[in-house]
Amino acid sequence: MSKPEFTAGLNIAMKIPKAQYEATVAFYRDTLGFDVKEDDVSYAPTVSRTHSVRFGPNTLWLDCVDNYSRPDLWLQLHTDDLDAAASELADIGIHPCDEVEPLENLDSRTHWIKNPAGVVHLLAESGRS
Repeated sequence: MSKPEFTAGLNIAMKIPKAQYEATVAFYRDTLGFDVKEDDVSYAPTVSRTHSVRFGPNTLWLDCVDNYSRPDLWLQLHTDDLDAAASELADIGIHPCDEVEPLENLDSRTHWIKNPAGVVHLLAESGRS
């Protein structure tokens, strides 16, 4: 098996408790003046609302999570070979944790993983997500 390549993705997800969601959306839209638009959340059953924000070359997703008590930041990674990447990560104790947010109706090969500090990353096969 060849060594997989990892690259940074363009998506950052900020998981926000319901109680702080409206104020957070207003901060990016009204205070900072970013273009903020509400998007469909049918693919992510744990997210009740989401807004996207152009954040330089990245998209910042403001996800309302009704059962969260504190915010959390999730990052996206790409790899050219998801199977080889999962195997290499497993060798150092990093295993898929796809239960953190089941993704439905996506035409992509992905796994959720957590880095050693517990930060969630969406690991997606390049060109698919």
